[in-house]
Amino acid sequence: MANQGSTKPLLQFTPFSSTVQPAFWNELTNLKIDVLRLSQDAIPIHASYSIGRAVVDRETGMEVALGCNLVVSGDAFKDPKDVKPPPNSVTVRGLLKNFNTIEEFKNVNKQEMFNNTAKEMWAKTLQTGDPLHLFDFLLITFADLKKYKYYYWFAFPAFAASPPWEKEGECAPVVDVIPIKGLESIHKAIHSGGSDSSIAAAVLAKPSANDPTAYETAPLNKFSEFFAGTPNEKRFVVFSDPSAHAQHVGWPLRNILTYILFNHHQTASIGLSSPLNIIAWRDIDTPSSSSPPKSIYVKAYVPSLPDTSSVPAAVGWEKNPAGKLGPRMADLAPMMDPKRLADQAVDLNLKLMRWRILPGLDLEKVSGTRCLLLGAGTLGCYVARTLMGWGVRKITFVDSGKVSFSNPVRQPLFEFEDCLEGGKPKAATAAERLKKIFPGVDATGHEFLIPMPGHPIPPQSLEQTKKDVAKLEQLVNDHDVMFLLMDSRESRWLPTVLGAAKGKIVINCALGFDSYLVMRHGARESITPQGSTRLGCYYCNDIVAPADSLKDQTLDQMCTVTRPGLASIASSTAVELLVSLLQHPKGIHAPSPPMPGSGAQVVDTHSEEYNSVLGLVPHQMRGYLARFNTMLITGAAFGSCTGCSETVIKAYESEGFPMLLKAFNEVGYLEKLTGLDKLHSEGEAALEAVDWDEDDDDM
Repeated sequence: MANQGSTKPLLQFTPFSSTVQPAFWNELTNLKIDVLRLSQDAIPIHASYSIGRAVVDRETGMEVALGCNLVVSGDAFKDPKDVKPPPNSVTVRGLLKNFNTIEEFKNVNKQEMFNNTAKEMWAKTLQTGDPLHLFDFLLITFADLKKYKYYYWFAFPAFAASPPWEKEGECAPVVDVIPIKGLESIHKAIHSGGSDSSIAAAVLAKPSANDPTAYETAPLNKFSEFFAGTPNEKRFVVFSDPSAHAQHVGWPLRNILTYILFNHHQTASIGLSSPLNIIAWRDIDTPSSSSPPKSIYVKAYVPSLPDTSSVPAAVGWEKNPAGKLGPRMADLAPMMDPKRLADQAVDLNLKLMRWRILPGLDLEKVSGTRCLLLGAGTLGCYVARTLMGWGVRKITFVDSGKVSFSNPVRQPLFEFEDCLEGGKPKAATAAERLKKIFPGVDATGHEFLIPMPGHPIPPQSLEQTKKDVAKLEQLVNDHDVMFLLMDSRESRWLPTVLGAAKGKIVINCALGFDSYLVMRHGARESITPQGSTRLGCYYCNDIVAPADSLKDQTLDQMCTVTRPGLASIASSTAVELLVSLLQHPKGIHAPSPPMPGSGAQVVDTHSEEYNSVLGLVPHQMRGYLARFNTMLITGAAFGSCTGCSETVIKAYESEGFPMLLKAFNEVGYLEKLTGLDKLHSEGEAALEAVDWDEDDDDM
């Protein structure tokens, strides 16, 4: 191909072809979710291209040129100074603009974006004198994060000379014009011109005045000074060529030539009689007589000098695999581990909350919370599912029961097959079902009975009970939060004591027929901040110790008979209370809003003191399906509580299992320990002191 009216062939350029590594899309996904969110601001990235390479076809023995590739890796968003570039590569800078919708990606004025990028490249090159801006690129993207499809389009702006560049003759081996010693000097300049393992994009070269076989080199922006007084035939422009084509040079040369033409045309005197000597550098190893150089040489010129007073026109949108101007698409879903896909999808839905609604939501604190669920029944199943919805990864069940035929319709982690042959253990089955639902969860189940006050321990069961208590103590130590989801009132006593003693968050959930209670236990007195009101636990409103609530009960009284929709409501409320508590800066010590009409000073319940980013953090919620309403209740701790008082906790800490055994076996032990027995005696004495006799005359 030649210019019209010219017999000289045009200088042909091999366009860049983008190569985007999967790690880049992973980093873009994280950036989009965690940083950019809804922002469409352009952000800086970087990429690299290497010296062109060719491979030998085994069948034909012919060399096949590999693509002129620009590679974008997972490090593209980091500062280039902090990244070690690939060996023998040139680092180039670019801008990425990610769009929020596919429609915006398709409809954006791409020509305007391209022109603005090209103008900015040219302006930066002239202002800074840094030719590296000549290789800047633009990348526009749309990330479909639900399907893991990434639509993208690269632009590699190349300034076009008018008329186009021509070449004199064919490309020839570089040794035809420069001796081996001179090539060694150029190789050293190219490979020491970058940082670390990177190479210089371009250098200038000329024979040394002292030794014509050796060559001096200089940066591209020193063209006028370096070549002053040097004949045209001894001036060489050397660039790191990403092309391996025998007659076509790489895309970066277009901008290098335009830069020289527009900024140094007076010195360069480029024309048919004085062409530029171009060396397309393609040697990774130092050239030697025993290893023929791969670099090529060509003479280039323009038939006439273009208008250099304005910004040159540019071209450079990348073609798609069909050879047409249009975007490309990377589908990562088939490449990804299904478990990893599930893991990212779970986090995606949560992180979307931070885009518009809750930018201050700390999801990492939620997902890193280790939750112990005591009870794997109806409440336990629903609590576990809601915890997974919030991204919690560590869930442990404790339950001594087996799956029965009445369970699957009410307890969503069980199926009919789990009921056969006497039923599978509830805790282990629930844990396995969680992992089937979401393989990324760390779920385990433990089958043992939690000892209770009012349920004496037979001598033959003493050792097993001691082991069960030790196991429960260890589980409480290993978790951050404990959910009390058991059927009976007294089964919650031991976990209440352990939670208070070890400073754990305790969430209690209990059901009536059409009502429910969800509450958080307050911290023990010794760690409650001074001046704060200590919140009560499940037993703080009782003036009697927990006892056997199942004795002499009919079937309907022993079973949890509730309206079917109640458990899911209560369980979800319990988890939402936990998440709100975790978001509060005071955590377990977060104050509860005072109740209306409680006599307390009127306060602003919308203040930060009572709210996390998710809203209020109440102490108790009592819901009533019959009226479809919920009451917020704040209850102070009771100093003689059988569950969380310092007296009980210190007795446990000093005596350990023997103290617990007394509570299990001895009727009245907890009342005597806490002083409730004296309170009862004083109450009875006061009643006896009342004169109930009345005169008949008063009737």
